[in-house]
Amino acid sequence: MAFLESNCIRTALTPSVLNRCNAFSCGNEDLDSFFSKDAVMYSQQLMGKTYVFVDSSTLKDVVCAFTVSNASIFTNYLPNARKKQIGKNLPWEKRDLIYPAVLIGRLGVGVPFKKQHVGSELLDYIKQWFVDPDNKTGCRYLVVDAYNLPIPLSFYEANGFRYMFSSEEQECQYRNIESSASLHTRMMYFDLMLLSN
Repeated sequence: MAFLESNCIRTALTPSVLNRCNAFSCGNEDLDSFFSKDAVMYSQQLMGKTYVFVDSSTLKDVVCAFTVSNASIFTNYLPNARKKQIGKNLPWEKRDLIYPAVLIGRLGVGVPFKKQHVGSELLDYIKQWFVDPDNKTGCRYLVVDAYNLPIPLSFYEANGFRYMFSSEEQECQYRNIESSASLHTRMMYFDLMLLSN
């Protein structure tokens, strides 16, 4: 967390923050549009909360942004092998259990800050945030619906996330998508208990 901790302030994304800060671009039109046009309304509707790290020297440059919301992993819908994989580190077995999770719904790093490991620092921050004893909710996993492209997938893999399904075919079946169709995103998870040991 060296760069974010030393050079930034975390704040909720609000209309006043949007008005005060320079336009944010992470190089992805969908994410840019969400952060600039939809994130505040998303928060007002209690669908997710967006936070930004702002450069503390200017208070105008958004370094990165992310949205989190409550989620669950419904193991009764997973293939047996994956169900066992996800629950293998639990101290007890409970069939058809719903595991608490937090969804990282959106995550973007500003173009000027790419290739500086800011994204990995941000994921480390989020992970620590949800294992902190003062966290307001219990959650065992972080989940993402990562763009099904080499760069985002390898980014999440490098940061310890695993695929919810071992193949795209399994995920298509779970999502009721024709197996010949290409998945736009892949579901991935991170077990926060790995940080508590």
